[in-house]
Amino acid sequence: MMIKKIALAVLMGTLATNVAAEEFQVENIEVKGLQRVALGAALTHIPFNIGDTLNEFRISQSIKALYKSGHFNDIVVLREGNRVIYRVRERETIADITFEGNSDLKDEQLTESLDGSNIRVGETLDKTVISGIETGLEDFYHSVGKYNADVAAEITHLPRNRVNLKFVFEEGDAAAIQQINIVGNEVFSDGELLKNIELTYDSPWWNFMAQDRYQKQTLQGDMETIKSHYLDRGYLRYKVDSTQVSMTPDKKGVYIALNVTEGEQYTVSEVDFVGDMAGFDRAIRAINPLRADELYNGAAVTYTEEVISKFLGRYGYAYPKVTTIPEINDEDKTVKLSISVDPGKRIYVNRVNFIGNHVTADYVLRRELRQMEGAWLSNSLVEGSKAWLMRLPYMENVEFETKQLPGEDDLVDIDFTVKEQPSGSFTAGVGYGSTTKLSLNAGIQQNNFLGTGNRLGFNVNTISYSRSASVSFTDPYFTVDGVSLGGQLYYNEFDAGSANLVEYNNKTYGIGANLGFPIDEYIRLNFGVGYKHNGITRLQTYEQIQQFYEIYSDPNDPDGGLEFKTFDLNASISRSTLNRGTFPTAGSQQSLSLKVTTPNSDVQYFKFNLDTKWYFPITRDQRWTFLTRFEAGYGNGYGTVNGNDQLLPFWENFRAGGTGTLRGFETNVVGPKAIYRYPTCIPGSPDPSGGGGICLGEDEDYIVLSEQSVGGNAKVLAGLELIVPTPFLDESFSNSVRTSFFVDAGNVWDTEFNMDYYEGLDEAELEKIADFSDIGRFRASGGLSIQWISPMGPMLFSFAKPIKEEPGDDTEFFSFNIGKTF
Repeated sequence: MMIKKIALAVLMGTLATNVAAEEFQVENIEVKGLQRVALGAALTHIPFNIGDTLNEFRISQSIKALYKSGHFNDIVVLREGNRVIYRVRERETIADITFEGNSDLKDEQLTESLDGSNIRVGETLDKTVISGIETGLEDFYHSVGKYNADVAAEITHLPRNRVNLKFVFEEGDAAAIQQINIVGNEVFSDGELLKNIELTYDSPWWNFMAQDRYQKQTLQGDMETIKSHYLDRGYLRYKVDSTQVSMTPDKKGVYIALNVTEGEQYTVSEVDFVGDMAGFDRAIRAINPLRADELYNGAAVTYTEEVISKFLGRYGYAYPKVTTIPEINDEDKTVKLSISVDPGKRIYVNRVNFIGNHVTADYVLRRELRQMEGAWLSNSLVEGSKAWLMRLPYMENVEFETKQLPGEDDLVDIDFTVKEQPSGSFTAGVGYGSTTKLSLNAGIQQNNFLGTGNRLGFNVNTISYSRSASVSFTDPYFTVDGVSLGGQLYYNEFDAGSANLVEYNNKTYGIGANLGFPIDEYIRLNFGVGYKHNGITRLQTYEQIQQFYEIYSDPNDPDGGLEFKTFDLNASISRSTLNRGTFPTAGSQQSLSLKVTTPNSDVQYFKFNLDTKWYFPITRDQRWTFLTRFEAGYGNGYGTVNGNDQLLPFWENFRAGGTGTLRGFETNVVGPKAIYRYPTCIPGSPDPSGGGGICLGEDEDYIVLSEQSVGGNAKVLAGLELIVPTPFLDESFSNSVRTSFFVDAGNVWDTEFNMDYYEGLDEAELEKIADFSDIGRFRASGGLSIQWISPMGPMLFSFAKPIKEEPGDDTEFFSFNIGKTF
């Protein structure tokens, strides 16, 4: 207070020296020293005009007004006759702002904070605000336990009244918690209470996730955790009497002490409802989990309030007030719970708006809505609408906000803010293996064609073992009821020998169509028909397909190819509760499909496929998620041909190995190998007919096993995957980049394979053959996977090492694909 009086006395003394004490009439006003501030802008802050009568008080008021404008650092007032002259020195303009030494706080965060205090490039520098910012930043570091932190603003003066502003940070290390003591607890031990909180001390070296650095906010959250521990067990009078946080002299260690009063346990004597339950009295009482004669449970009380609020929200009461009022009786240690229900007004939806859909048409998003305009607002339907939008493969993120209309207490608008992701992809792949060598493929897929939500694909692929072309189209809303219509036209040339399979070429072309029908919000039925033509050439027959080959080959042209025309019917049922269409983190997906060729087809067979995935979030933000996968398939022939049972055609066999099945193994290497059985012959003199030599009996045959797989008619694949936050990557990319650690396992086998057929062979030859009907010959691998939804399309990088393999399996450590569907 004394300093303010001295400063005021000096100011008035200056005025008395430079401006006459008597009143006078102003003839002119001048402002000297202006550089950036316009004269007109300065005059607007002077509270008098030419012709006004001045005295010391009005001049002092003008000085205050000019300082208040924020443009000036120094102001002196002079009088020359009846002219008033202001000599001013403007505040410096900030030319640049930089940061040095900050790691806990990002530059973007600091810039945003300074911007809120009007400290930005191009603005004038207010040193009093800078001092406050320094103090505020140091307080932040203190709150996270860095008590040695220091923040200093360095000002460098530049020509033309400009300055560079640099904030220098010395963050130091956070103070480590030396000990946490709870005083006054008798019912629960320190260990029982402390095991539930985040802050820890004296953690083992391997527990690298332990929170042993002091943070004020974390401590407050831990105190609430301990309080909830007591309230959930009936200790209604529990309280924290005091909290002490003391530092070691070097400010590197912290001791925490909580003084608590536990009180005694209270039992619920009665549960009553008061207020207006909007006609849902019976339903609300039925869903109430609180019961008399049970211990008071704080979590159950909170849960009850939430359940009732959500129940009312389903019927348009979007803003209910549900409050539990406890009436405590300390004599008999009971509490009466009165649940007050005020549903408020029923809220109706005026308009649903979409923001951020630059490509996707509004009607495409609107058909996914479960919350209709004009209907009452239902929280479950709004959340359901968000879930359906998130499942669209071209949506990265969806959020919604409910806005009340001005002047209307029962009408709201719902704004869905969507973030689209690339809906088309240029599919490409690059791989290298000891067998497949270099392979390339390319194609185009558009999942949101022209923003209509329709899927259009055109692919022309050439890789080491396949050349193909296909056109496909799917309209997911062929009817307003959600019936989908799709079709496909395709051509493929497949060289099995280059795909780690036994040698044969297969030229295939065909056409197909399908219809999908929604059963409910999560389940769909699909039905389809198709025609396919297969042309098989260069077939190297082997034991497992010898019977099949003999049935369909031409005895007069044993080297000729085989042709098959098939008509197939297929049906499937699928269910999905995934929270996202791409990179889901919660929910599950299952599908069961059946494909069967018609009796008039050249080959008659059927195939079953089961595929299921389950996502289990580990953390509340779902950045850590556990994924389980299971896939099974079985196929076989039906009916007979020329007295022989039909078999599953070998080109329809299941295969495994490589991306999408068993990472760490080369493509298609897992499964039965081809068996070649040759007679043992002794050469001799030619007979008159041209023959010669003697061939021994079948028990003397010898076996050659191929290096390539032939596939099988049954498969089982499974996987466990831990999805983790991608390190060193900004959180804004979490929906487009995924990192996971995985374990894959599975097998492909042949249920028709019979080891008894070879039992007469010599033991040495018999040992060459594995029992390819044995499901137990599974493979397993583990590794790291990184997936990225890039502008070119999905990209997948896998690093894998086999855990269990069989002799003859080709393995690969690294694989890379562009355009793989996840």
